[in-house]
Amino acid sequence: MLDLINALPRNLFLPPTSLYLIIALGLVLWRFRPRAGRIVAGTGLALLTLMSSNAGSSFLVRPLEELTKPLARPESASAEAIVVLAAGRLRSAGEYDNRDIPDHTALARLRYGAHLQRRTGLPILVTGGNGGSGVDPATIDMGYTKADAMARALREDFGVPVKWIERRSRDTGENAIYSNLLLRKAGVKRILLVTDAMHMHRARNVFEREGLQVVEAPTMFVYNPNYGFDAWLPSAEGMRRSWYATYELLGLAWYRIRDREAPGAKQDPVATTPRRAALPPALTPVLAPALKPAPAAAPSPSQAPAKAPATAPAPVAN
Repeated sequence: MLDLINALPRNLFLPPTSLYLIIALGLVLWRFRPRAGRIVAGTGLALLTLMSSNAGSSFLVRPLEELTKPLARPESASAEAIVVLAAGRLRSAGEYDNRDIPDHTALARLRYGAHLQRRTGLPILVTGGNGGSGVDPATIDMGYTKADAMARALREDFGVPVKWIERRSRDTGENAIYSNLLLRKAGVKRILLVTDAMHMHRARNVFEREGLQVVEAPTMFVYNPNYGFDAWLPSAEGMRRSWYATYELLGLAWYRIRDREAPGAKQDPVATTPRRAALPPALTPVLAPALKPAPAAAPSPSQAPAKAPATAPAPVAN
């Protein structure tokens, strides 16, 4: 069941596609059940309008951002490293010699990671390969990863050194697995985890599941309680926030389902192939060693078998 759901295109469940599907369903239903069709189509249109505004998106954004808070004193966090998570990328940017570069979300995470590095002096790990959740990148796309682009931006644009580059991960779950592998070799157990506020709760859960002590270092808080009239008007930014918040809420629900299917399961990337973070890790049955039969105990005198009665000699034929 989990494999089937994971194979479906994610945008089917996310706005605006999911809302267009609701409207289309209402229009089809209208032919057979006019009243029900109007209700379904009208609901889809109303949600589309609401979720396209910054104020409307706040109903989804606020619960996620309230799960974390800004880091007040990073110098006192007793962390040993800074981990910056990848986001998206802009492919073949002409102004950068046709290299891939971090998108605006990744760039915001990098900016805050550089800020923390200057304040704390801690080494930085950037994590993020290409591909997607459960989907390996094409062979031609494996040479220059999101993590490579992030490391280059930190070094060249922010003047900040990068100690570790994790290139294998395809999603947040694998960010945690492969980052832990690098950090464990360096003896790092406590980290400042840098990502945007809406993503932080889900990211923290998977990093702690791998055994790391996480100090949240979120950035990009977009919720604003003081919205004016224009915030209720539809905009591309409003829909982007609704899309991202819905994605994170579904991600939290998905991880809970996955963990319920395989509670406490954990894989070691040294000995296993990359796992799909959206799927429950495979459980290897542990076979009990074959039991040798216990030696028979010597019978006690009271339990000694009775002797068979002696048989009479056979008569001798004359």
